[in-house]
Amino acid sequence: MKYKPDIQFARDLNKDNEMLAYKEKFYQDDDRIYLVGNSLGLLSKSAEKEIMRALDEWREHGVEGWTKGEPAWFWYGEKLGDMTAPLIGAEPEETIVTGSTTLNIHQLLASFYQPEGRRKKILVDELNFPSDIYAVKSQLAQHGNESELVVVESRDGRTLEEEDIIAAFNDEIAIALLPTVLYQSGQLLDVKKLTEAAHEHGILIGFDLAHSVGILPHDLSGAGVDFALWCNYKYLNAGPGAVGGLYVNKKHFDRKPGLAGWWGHDKETQFEMSHEFTPAEDAGAMQISTLPILSSAPLFSSLDMINEIGIEKVREESLNRTSYLAYLMAEKLDTETVNYSIVTPEDDSRRGGHIAVKFEREAYRISKALKEAGVIVDFREPDTIRFAPSPLYISFEDLYNAVEILADIINQERFEEVTKERGSVT
Repeated sequence: MKYKPDIQFARDLNKDNEMLAYKEKFYQDDDRIYLVGNSLGLLSKSAEKEIMRALDEWREHGVEGWTKGEPAWFWYGEKLGDMTAPLIGAEPEETIVTGSTTLNIHQLLASFYQPEGRRKKILVDELNFPSDIYAVKSQLAQHGNESELVVVESRDGRTLEEEDIIAAFNDEIAIALLPTVLYQSGQLLDVKKLTEAAHEHGILIGFDLAHSVGILPHDLSGAGVDFALWCNYKYLNAGPGAVGGLYVNKKHFDRKPGLAGWWGHDKETQFEMSHEFTPAEDAGAMQISTLPILSSAPLFSSLDMINEIGIEKVREESLNRTSYLAYLMAEKLDTETVNYSIVTPEDDSRRGGHIAVKFEREAYRISKALKEAGVIVDFREPDTIRFAPSPLYISFEDLYNAVEILADIINQERFEEVTKERGSVT
């Protein structure tokens, strides 16, 4: 599409855009433009109703809500897993909603990492989210293999080359754990290519979908991915600290969970209270503790909404917004003032749901000035601001207005008016 740098063009883009109907379903301040959908999604009115429904069921049924809730609380994880499966290209029985990102990494590595002979190493990349690395190191330490971590380096400090990852595959590596989308730069990795290469070397491979689930389609089963995990509070708008999710390829259903817990027990006999653990016959076996109902209920609304739109349509609208955002920045920002560059790949097939912008100087103060002006973004050390326009509640006019504010802050050097003092959360 050929863009134009004026407000009327943005309004014209909005005119026939069916996503605007969803914008009204979310709580938003009129004086705020919320561009951190990749950090914490906004509250929808239907998600609020789901929370209230769960509270009403608790009030009415008490403990009987486990069977009398609609749906029964006892089956929340499985039902939400069924609803998630189309988004990640999986079978319903391969998908379960449970735990949290880091807890699920621990569970999956405890289940899949079985060092034997020369295969003792776990491969990661240097750009992965810190919590993933903490968990991997912790699992290695449990086996006395602290030195068996293989870290694939980035050539530019922003992105990864699949060829470099594949070159690091060898017969000493047991497992590779990689992100689908890099949390800093927004680069999308080629999951199928990496999975095929890993399997050619006899390596099990898993992916962290935290920055891709709900914003772009996946084909985990088709690609043959062994396992995956994600959070639901970013593009799936399930709320702060919402329950996470995980995927296990059905070829691994005979694998016992490394961390057994009663919620992973076969549901038909769970309440026989036997001390002999009988795992569920599918991904449900990887559950550990009782599902937190109040932090799971909003996900019903979010998944209903995404499935109603269709994940392919969400992806199309997301790419349109990030492309338009990049265009406006190129048109309106004075590059000499702070010397910025977009580090997210321009190619649609290589880009996730956000745009990462590197500033040669004053990135933190620019992000702070944006927030003070009502444009909510996030800053990532040492010099990057991330802009994540969720197509569910961000319009093209929102993006135009956001870049106008950004241009004023940069071109007029208004960031100089902002203190350099940093908060604990950026």
